[in-house]
Amino acid sequence: MCATAPLAVCQAVPEIPFDSVPNFLKLPPNLYLGEVSGVAVNSKGHVFVFSRGNSTGAAYGASAAQLLEFAPDGTYVHEIGHNLYAWSFAHAVRVDKEDNIWAMDKGSDMVIKFNPAGRVVMVFGRKQEASDEGTGPLKHPKPPLPPVDGMFRQVTDVTWDPAGNAYISDGYINSRIAKVDRSGKWLASFGEPGSGPGQFNTPHSIAADAEGNIYVADRGNGRIQVLDGNGKFLREIKIKVPFDYASAAPAIGAKPAQDAKGTMAPGSPWTVCITPGPHQVLYASDAFPGRIYKLSLDGKVLGVLGGSGKQLKQFGWIHEIACPTENELYVAELLNWRVQKLVLHPEKQK
Repeated sequence: MCATAPLAVCQAVPEIPFDSVPNFLKLPPNLYLGEVSGVAVNSKGHVFVFSRGNSTGAAYGASAAQLLEFAPDGTYVHEIGHNLYAWSFAHAVRVDKEDNIWAMDKGSDMVIKFNPAGRVVMVFGRKQEASDEGTGPLKHPKPPLPPVDGMFRQVTDVTWDPAGNAYISDGYINSRIAKVDRSGKWLASFGEPGSGPGQFNTPHSIAADAEGNIYVADRGNGRIQVLDGNGKFLREIKIKVPFDYASAAPAIGAKPAQDAKGTMAPGSPWTVCITPGPHQVLYASDAFPGRIYKLSLDGKVLGVLGGSGKQLKQFGWIHEIACPTENELYVAELLNWRVQKLVLHPEKQK
């Protein structure tokens, strides 16, 4: 499994001991999660869960998005944006340093910014008009149609630099990063489909460090790309950590080949999350063998935890990670319809 690659770590790394808090989220009667695509935590420890629940409509193409808030102990607080116009197919949720809540909806191609009270304060993108005869699923021509400023095609995530500029990963079709300032003004976009430096194949998750460098989970290319705030390529990180292929089981479907590339390849990042300062580390996860990786910002793998499965401390396609501290993680799982709160114990690491 160890191929030479820039900043690739190809050595045994320590297993990080950890616990999963049982029954962390306390849902009220008759409220259920669907696939949990997003999780975020604000400065008060409140947890925001973006789920493909509250599904309405036909079996094919039904809307599936619901944003829920929980107290630090997992007690349910309320729903945000019930039946919001942008809700179509939930993808990710993030909280900025001012505790505003940002939700990325892949189905409507929209990003919604809520204030801490849960009121809409800014919208980005525009969903298709329900009355238009051409409304329907997005096409995936190759090469893709040129991107349009201010519009998205299956948007995925957002992060911010120290100046408050937002960087929106866009996404499954456009394969670029959009940059807007704190007032909502569209500044620029960078990137295009491809596999070269600064090109993307499904930029699926995005995070920023304290210096304003941008880390993009370039999932289809099996790497994390690091860019500056103007889109200049700085370096790439590839995660290459040995594992027992024979005993590893996929969360669903056939086992990927040992030399698999792209989305299902070992180490291919579905998520990126960077902890607050002053000492920052990065967490990423893959779908197979379903592990979480702890890395330094220069790309060294510091530890690994978990694997695919349905029990506590196992994962079914982690879609987003919130990392409010280095040793407290919240993971949103698609296949297991849940959020796990993980407490890491590096002091027990051998």
